[in-house]
Amino acid sequence: MPDLILIGAGHAHLTVMKEMAGIIARGHRVTVVSDGAFQYYSGMGPGLLAGRYRPARIRFDVATMVGDRGGRFLNDRVEQIDPHRRRLTLASGKHLTYDTLSLNTGSYVPGPAPQKTDIHLYPAKPVEVFMTARADIAARLRKQPLRIIVAGGGPAGVEIAANARALVRRLRGQAAITLVNRGTLLSQFIPAVRRKALAKLKRLGIRVMENTSLAAIDDRAVVLTNGRKLPCDTLFSAVGTLPPPLIRSSGLAVDQSGGLLVNHHLQSVSHPEVFGGGDCIAFQPRPLARVGVYAVRQNPILHHNLLAALEGRALERFVPQQDYLLILNMGDGTGILNRGRLTFGGWPAFWFKHIIDDRFMRRFQLSNERRNGRTIEDRGTAPV
Repeated sequence: MPDLILIGAGHAHLTVMKEMAGIIARGHRVTVVSDGAFQYYSGMGPGLLAGRYRPARIRFDVATMVGDRGGRFLNDRVEQIDPHRRRLTLASGKHLTYDTLSLNTGSYVPGPAPQKTDIHLYPAKPVEVFMTARADIAARLRKQPLRIIVAGGGPAGVEIAANARALVRRLRGQAAITLVNRGTLLSQFIPAVRRKALAKLKRLGIRVMENTSLAAIDDRAVVLTNGRKLPCDTLFSAVGTLPPPLIRSSGLAVDQSGGLLVNHHLQSVSHPEVFGGGDCIAFQPRPLARVGVYAVRQNPILHHNLLAALEGRALERFVPQQDYLLILNMGDGTGILNRGRLTFGGWPAFWFKHIIDDRFMRRFQLSNERRNGRTIEDRGTAPV
């Protein structure tokens, strides 16, 4: 009986897990190894920080999803991949062998952790960190005003800064929020997006410092590359992401960033029995931004190709879209939307984002996360 193993229960694996009963019915064993029984949707993470969403609203109960469909879920972490022996070593000491393997391990925010500091440091990933940050900020705002710094001027940095402001206002506290970026804000998008974001952040009272970045972290301050020293109580790091070191250390073919190098079929270029999706891969045909839309669109391709690989059938090609939809959640019920040359802001942009996010969640929240159209934890509250 062929063994399919999924490392990670991220967005690109959701269709495989949803349709797992059908894979098993065809005579295959399926195991999912993931560090945590829940998978949180990154597109709604900043809203979790602001207090707009409760945790149950933005997560998938992947352990139950897998178990209900006849698969095996291991709440564990893969520490080593041996692609020559097709063998995995887990943190618990267990060993697993596979016929076909798929990686959807996500990414992490690089950067040295301070050795000794009073600053509370939160990376932009994993999404669950926003729960801890929200509780921490709420507790400390009761005692004193805060100095919050966000490092990184991409979409994640902008959303974190705006939603941190929303949290402070929701709690009726006081905080000075500064966004620091080594280049210009949202430089990868058309100028209209940057102008709208800068104007909105200014209206929210968020200071933006461009063309400088963090050089060091002190006891109660951050030191910038331009020599300035900013007092800081809370630091969010959103300076970009990298694939986990696990992939580079495995001996699988990777790109310069350490992402699993895959072809049009989302298949390893060095080991054809290995596939992958989401932030942990490097798409050989052309570079892809590490944004959730690609992982979501890889879902049906991975589902087809993993089953085809197990059964020796033809693989399908993943053809990424040229322009992807960006909608920034600005924390106050408004957003900034961009696709190609189209850009607009305000509440219609955020409402459109809510519709898209809610539709995606409903597709995969299959383990009693919702009742009567609301998540279990949201009963008695108005849906956003």
